[in-house]
Amino acid sequence: MASHIILPPDDADGEHRREDGEGEEEEHEEEAQGGGAAPPEQAAKAALPFSAMCVRISRDSYPNLRALRNASSVSLADAAYVKISEGDFGYVLDDVPHLTDYLPDIPTYPNPLQDHPAYSTVKQYFVNEDDTVPQKVVVQKNSRRGVHFRRAGPRQRVYFDTDEVKACIVTCGGLCPGLNTVIRELVCGLSHMYNVSKIFGIQNGYKGFYSSNYLPLTPNSVNDIHKKGGTVLGTSRGGHDTKKIVDNIQDRGINQVYIIGGDGTQKGAYEIFKEIRKRGLKVSVAGVPKTIDNDIAIIDKSFGFDTAVEEAQRAIDSAHVEACSAENGIGLVKLMGRYSGFIAMYATLASRDVDCCLIPESPFYMDGEGGLLQYIERRLKENKHMVIVVAEGAGQDLIAKSIATSDQQDASGNKLLLDIGLWLTHKIKDYFKSKKMEMTIKYIDPTYMIRAIPSNASDNVYCTLLAHSAIHGAMAGYSFTVGMVNVRVTSTRNKVRITDRMWARLLSSTNQPSFLSQKDIDEASEADRLANRPPLPTVTSHRAAESFEQSASTSSNGEI
Repeated sequence: MASHIILPPDDADGEHRREDGEGEEEEHEEEAQGGGAAPPEQAAKAALPFSAMCVRISRDSYPNLRALRNASSVSLADAAYVKISEGDFGYVLDDVPHLTDYLPDIPTYPNPLQDHPAYSTVKQYFVNEDDTVPQKVVVQKNSRRGVHFRRAGPRQRVYFDTDEVKACIVTCGGLCPGLNTVIRELVCGLSHMYNVSKIFGIQNGYKGFYSSNYLPLTPNSVNDIHKKGGTVLGTSRGGHDTKKIVDNIQDRGINQVYIIGGDGTQKGAYEIFKEIRKRGLKVSVAGVPKTIDNDIAIIDKSFGFDTAVEEAQRAIDSAHVEACSAENGIGLVKLMGRYSGFIAMYATLASRDVDCCLIPESPFYMDGEGGLLQYIERRLKENKHMVIVVAEGAGQDLIAKSIATSDQQDASGNKLLLDIGLWLTHKIKDYFKSKKMEMTIKYIDPTYMIRAIPSNASDNVYCTLLAHSAIHGAMAGYSFTVGMVNVRVTSTRNKVRITDRMWARLLSSTNQPSFLSQKDIDEASEADRLANRPPLPTVTSHRAAESFEQSASTSSNGEI
């Protein structure tokens, strides 16, 4: 997508206002902060480490947008489009692309929120255009000012007149708790905050742009959909044809496109924006990232994640009951997590009944001294039962060594995984059979049960924040992807960091071995270091370059 915008929640809001001496009492979405990126038709500047609680609208979380990670990797063509501004004391502003970058003469309009009764008690309606927020919150006294982002939220002037807005909403990829809530809040937000009446749903994913009729949406028609799982618009994988999609956007007069989907969907949204800009269309593209695995880079948490962790605990509870009710009982639960084991890790930490958690980021081995099978045997002799949680992407290298695999992919381009739960079940049974030791194992796969449920209260609130943030950004003329950043930002897929204290907390909770060699630890530490290097803008002066180096050497990861 095309920009970042950052929005701190309540506690950060208050602190920021006190420091500024403003004493504002604004809504979540009004306390926004923003960071910039390059125009979307070029590879953009990679993400920056970030150590504050915030919501960030960003487009640089995908592989084709990482070219500007380091100065050595920046081509002259890419560098020409990086929007970097400098100030005193090492201040660097990573600025935000806008409709006016290629349509400089489009008119502006007063923001309807200035007359909205819900905002009548807010002391400051709109974000000051000169407001910026530092990339790093935890700094040392000698730190340079470093990288800043433009603050986001409702602007005093918007680039779409209420009567001209024609918005559409599409959901793509797999199901996730909260999809209907995001749809509802986009429709209600556009209607209630900006008086938009022309809102349409695109049915069955990207292909719905050119293969089916658009579905009119009103606040009444979406009023109760947040109580249901799935998506009322339907969804599908694949079907992305950039030219056909933009042709239909242009033919139907759509000027705001809200795209809800995962990694592949947001890549598609970026391609749509590039084509829109190429044609010079006055269209904002707003992406709301959806991934139950929580594995999209830039953001620390995607909507539906809290619900997934909560529901996963029910499966773990069932596995624990089964394990405790049998002699040498083992309950094995497979959870979502193709590349990242966040659901497995957080569900394990929340449950306290899990004896071993296996995730894709942390290699393990089955046989020999200190292996998984030996640990299971020891645990059963000590406790007479055991619960194992495994993320679906864990151990795929081990399966590949014992079973012939193919490189088949689904419609979204994801490699089809083999069932690690079923494979582990057979391996464990064979091991204990060879040991002549009685045991019982129950394998539970709650994947589709978790995907299909409605979002919980926490996710409903978060979905509202994401939807309203997307609306404010689109009305202000930006194109972007919105999401929350709690600790830091990297330019790669969001993964569990086995060098962080959170993983150490899990190991302490389960008392399981780490299964890691020193080589594994060294490689993880080096990958972590490289992922968190600040990008070096190629168009900055030596003074700004020094500030980047200084911030890299003195930054804290902000972990608690």
